[in-house]
Amino acid sequence: MTASATHRAIQAVWRIESARLIAGLTRLVRDVGLAEELAQDALVAALEQWPESGVPNNPGAWLMASAKHRAIDLFRRNKRLEHKHEELGHELEAERESAMPDLDAAIDNDVGDDLLRLMLIACHPVLSTEARVALTLRLLGGLTTEEIARAFLVAEPTVAQRIVRAKRTLSEARVPFEVPRGAELVARLSSVLEVIYLIFNEGYSATAGDDWVRPGLCEDALRLGRILAELVPTEPEVHGLVALMELQASRLRARVGPTGEPILLLDQNRALWDRVLIHRGLAAIERAKALGGERGPYMLQAEIAACHARALTAAETDWARIAALYEELAQLTPSPVVELNRAVALAMAFGPAAGLELVDQLTSEPSLKNYHLLPSVRGDFLAKLGRFNEARAEFERAASLTRNAREQHLLLERAAECARSAR
Repeated sequence: MTASATHRAIQAVWRIESARLIAGLTRLVRDVGLAEELAQDALVAALEQWPESGVPNNPGAWLMASAKHRAIDLFRRNKRLEHKHEELGHELEAERESAMPDLDAAIDNDVGDDLLRLMLIACHPVLSTEARVALTLRLLGGLTTEEIARAFLVAEPTVAQRIVRAKRTLSEARVPFEVPRGAELVARLSSVLEVIYLIFNEGYSATAGDDWVRPGLCEDALRLGRILAELVPTEPEVHGLVALMELQASRLRARVGPTGEPILLLDQNRALWDRVLIHRGLAAIERAKALGGERGPYMLQAEIAACHARALTAAETDWARIAALYEELAQLTPSPVVELNRAVALAMAFGPAAGLELVDQLTSEPSLKNYHLLPSVRGDFLAKLGRFNEARAEFERAASLTRNAREQHLLLERAAECARSAR
């Protein structure tokens, strides 16, 4: 294997093994920042040695063993943590004595809990939302600081500072490396689900930049969601979120045209929708239903996405059911954005005047003052009602509010169409 091929293999191994490695090390050293440093040291060692020796048969075990050796060396130099050195030394010695060919098997029984603990730490409420997203992608997504910065169009030093501060905050708060129980677990899981969905949404509809979608972020979020569903299989909302992401991701290929231009839902070529992802999404909905209980917000949104997925053509969409689901969602989690989506469904089910009536009530909502989709939706209703001059003004306002270049171009095109229709 050439050096470049080895480096590519190492990068692939790191994406697969890094979360498991950091999770296992965090359990041992009880410090997520130190665990990541040890994992990074093991990666550097692999980059130095594998081009010469070749990629080992079990690269994850090799990285874990290397990281444990470095942890022991570190604790030997630190008298205050001598008891930890002894614990790690005894553990490593026991592994050697048993002549276990796969050193990674030493943590196999705990790897599921370790990954769940790491998710709960990375998404801990003591951190800001931005810090949770950055730390989750770093620790569980295996992304570099540069990759995270590029994905969210943020300066690399800003992302680096968020990660450093997040690890420092967790250390100072002495966040325990454990899985909480009962109501506390539900609250912490809610934070994890929120972060995963934030990552997915940024990939599905980028808030800024030249690209309307970033499939890589959607894939990272889906992978994290699928892992979480395996770790806590009895939580319906986890399956609901996975279902929602699978169903929305099924449309990614149809959401952009040949040159990257946005294609709205009703104009998409549904033959391009990924039927495998749709099948997975519908199956996840059934798993959530089988667990019983009230439908949560992610499950309701997944049911809405399923209405679109089941419609072979736009005309077959059950908009009345979608409107009813949005009404249920609005009662469960009241939000102006949910009401805006409900307005769209009402317009599709009962005509643009019905949607406009609800949207006009939202124009005074402070939280939507700079939300570009409000004038965009209002412009669409006005255009359908033949009020083209008003619609043009709304589309132009929406274009001035968005930071995404592709979306801005689409909105200005719609404004120009309205101007032509008004003549």
